[in-house]
Amino acid sequence: MKNPAVITLLTDFGTQDTYVGAMKGVILGINPSANIVDLAHDLPKHDILAASFALESAYHFFPAGTIHVAVVDPGVGSKRRALAAQLNNHLFVAPDNGILTPILEKRKPKEQVISLENRSFFLPRISGTFHGRDIFAPVAAHLSIGVKLNAFGPVVTDPVLLPWPKTKQAANSISGEVIHVDRFGNLVTNITRNCLVAIGVNPTGDDKAMTQIGRSRLREIVGSYSQKRRGQLLAIIGSVDRLEIAVREGSAASIHRTWRRGTKVTVSKTNNA
Repeated sequence: MKNPAVITLLTDFGTQDTYVGAMKGVILGINPSANIVDLAHDLPKHDILAASFALESAYHFFPAGTIHVAVVDPGVGSKRRALAAQLNNHLFVAPDNGILTPILEKRKPKEQVISLENRSFFLPRISGTFHGRDIFAPVAAHLSIGVKLNAFGPVVTDPVLLPWPKTKQAANSISGEVIHVDRFGNLVTNITRNCLVAIGVNPTGDDKAMTQIGRSRLREIVGSYSQKRRGQLLAIIGSVDRLEIAVREGSAASIHRTWRRGTKVTVSKTNNA
């Protein structure tokens, strides 16, 4: 027996109102056996980059063929396109505003991006303020019952891409920046595990690596929070395989209020502990 289709929902709608519930109702009305997973709904309002990071961090933990609906859409009701795409063995439904940037940047030549234009797969009435319910949810539901991607509209060759922050590597150092602050106040950077390996740093814990953020210098990358005292600042590889600046049982973002998304971070390989 074939397993029910998995559909994830990622929005900035919150849970106070009925918006997310309405999207689920539309999906279940088309495919009552769909397995709907709430990825996150309390993203910062209108923050496309935050949504992009969240989606890129989590989608690959789902089974191949999962349909991911990502709706952070400050341009709703405008002439911005609506997209569906098949990327890395997953399906994505989202506005064409850059939310898919880090996934699209790794797109393979045969992977398609489609402009959603076939209105027969939308709800009969389309609100100018709620395309999540009226366009993206029904499209995801029709994908989940086997409608082929090319049935929804023409191929797009120029999807919108955000200026995703890049790292800069030197002989013995890597420079990047904070790209996300999580609810614990941990500062997640765009410096990945592989970036550290490239400069000879052991990402599971290295006492010969200097991490600089602002005026603070951390003289090692630890393997776990337990290696530091409560309230102590630390550098660690977090669960999404990126360098994080954190405080054990505290909030780095609250203690260092000038550190936020965009704050520069550099890791250097040193000769001494």
